Amino acid sequence: MNELRRNVFSVGAIDWDRRLFDELIPLPDGTSYNAYLIGGSEKTALIDTVDPTKTSVLIDNLIRAGTDRIDYVIANHAEQDHSGSLPDILMLYPMAKVVTSPKCKAMLIDLLRLEEDSFVAVDDGQTLSLGDKTLRFIYTPWVHWPETMSTYLQEDKILFSCDFFGSHLATSSLFVEDEALVLESAKRYYAEIMMPFRTPIRTNLKKIDSLEIEMIAPSHGPVYQKPELIVDAYRDWVSDDVKNEVVVAYVSMHESTRKMVEHFVDALIERNIKVKQFNLTVTDIGELAMSLVDAATIVIGSPTVLVGAHPAAAYAAILANALKPKTRFASIIGSFGWGSKMVEQLTGLMGNLKVEVLEPVLAKGHPVDDDFAALDKLADKILSKHKGIGIAS
Repeated sequence: MNELRRNVFSVGAIDWDRRLFDELIPLPDGTSYNAYLIGGSEKTALIDTVDPTKTSVLIDNLIRAGTDRIDYVIANHAEQDHSGSLPDILMLYPMAKVVTSPKCKAMLIDLLRLEEDSFVAVDDGQTLSLGDKTLRFIYTPWVHWPETMSTYLQEDKILFSCDFFGSHLATSSLFVEDEALVLESAKRYYAEIMMPFRTPIRTNLKKIDSLEIEMIAPSHGPVYQKPELIVDAYRDWVSDDVKNEVVVAYVSMHESTRKMVEHFVDALIERNIKVKQFNLTVTDIGELAMSLVDAATIVIGSPTVLVGAHPAAAYAAILANALKPKTRFASIIGSFGWGSKMVEQLTGLMGNLKVEVLEPVLAKGHPVDDDFAALDKLADKILSKHKGIGIAS
């Protein structure tokens, strides 16, 4: 059991071996399910629980801490990796009340079938006294569910931010030590989970501006003793600013699209545009998502399969559409044999992106000189567009 401040302890669980989250998100470095025990002079509160797979770890930590009473369990978020152990905790500490927002209360009843009288619903900005320690509840919706809130421990100036500012990173260090490593994990976490909610996140960043924060304790990953490290990173990620970067995500069946991609990437590099190239048959989708956080342009490369896009290319378009990055421009390159509706299909799959679609380049069969010239022209167009928004020279 690790102590953040006097009578404030981390009692959650490290999941070293988990490699997939929500059966979708790769976890190359595992994760943690953070829970925090706060002992006030009059009451004791547990902030969040852990994933059901780690319930026994949480209970062992509480027993080792000599926790004979919990008065409140603060549920910042209803998703099961935070709430899944609630039924077991309430059985172990039957006098405890679940303190949460009305929206979260309704969701927890649906997800965990908890009894109505188990709850105390709190308003945005409401406080709860533990004696010499005071909790303030701050609604932070859409980071990344509609009911999410954060909890601020006023006397110790700690923000328990739940998924806000989190990182999927299994580490034995309670606090951030390797800043570059943690920021990389936090950016992956943001890209995979938070990026679709850039606008509400901006609002939530403003809500915490007025707080004097000396420590941020998220529900995944290590605790920040330098809050500005992650807050400044989030301000950058959720801004409208893009970089002179192009993401090229492609798949090739018979080398035609691959040759086009190789030529196109070289053309972009010659124009001093940074490129991130992904072969979709072997790509970690988390890496692809991270690349979309800052890139001004995305280009999808695909062969034609039965007049449509290759399924891997379609998946990349669906992923980008779901994540809704701040990308400004998009295009499509690829090849076909006898006919293709690939362009219409892929652009239709990216309807959520507020992008200008630049003229695609499709080669019939193996690319020839005219196709390579068209790719050079597309690279010139991208450079011109980047210059137009002041990110290239």
